[in-house]
Amino acid sequence: MDELVIETKELRKIYKMGEVEVQALTGVSIKIRRGEVLAIMGPSGSGKSTLMNLLGCLDRPTSGDYILDGQLVSKMSDDQLAIVRNRKVGFVFQSFNLLPRATALSNVEMPLRYAGVRRGQTERAKAALAAVGLADRMHHRPTELSGGQQQRVAVARALINNPAILMADEPTGNLDSKSGKEIIDLILHLNQEFGTTIIIVTHDSSVSGQTQRVIRLRDGQLEEE
Repeated sequence: MDELVIETKELRKIYKMGEVEVQALTGVSIKIRRGEVLAIMGPSGSGKSTLMNLLGCLDRPTSGDYILDGQLVSKMSDDQLAIVRNRKVGFVFQSFNLLPRATALSNVEMPLRYAGVRRGQTERAKAALAAVGLADRMHHRPTELSGGQQQRVAVARALINNPAILMADEPTGNLDSKSGKEIIDLILHLNQEFGTTIIIVTHDSSVSGQTQRVIRLRDGQLEEE
């Protein structure tokens, strides 16, 4: 049996808005194998973002279990989740989320600083930028880079701690079609090269069509797998 990197059991998430309860997820159970490339799809309000936040350890479920890389993380404190998130999860967002005044190199080094890594920090960041084709742009700030190049910096930053999973939330949403294809090709290449587990939240069927499996959500429930 293939090794599981993610397993969720009846994940539920309820948000309270005043006296109203909104059930964002209503019992989602999934299994994701190590090295798998997976897409999460669904209409607006289906629970995609909520599920991504839970899988990325940005939030905790109201009930249910979440096991990430062998650890039960669903019952952890905020501080414990922050540590797991920094060590186990890499994020790539639609809006890049780079520090505008920092160079590409400094942006990529940041997760290492948070993790308390001192030795070899700059060398690792340089290697990560080289891996995404930006060895000649490491001293440029985000405003001096194209959208595609900024997203490559974000990918390098996401991979710097060798995470168990890379989560990409609409990674091509702010890019033209050519740059978007390059980013998806890069992410898929990293999966083939390093075996990184990839989870992509997307509305784009041309993106999901390149993944190994698609999970569809509707009204907070798993529609099909």
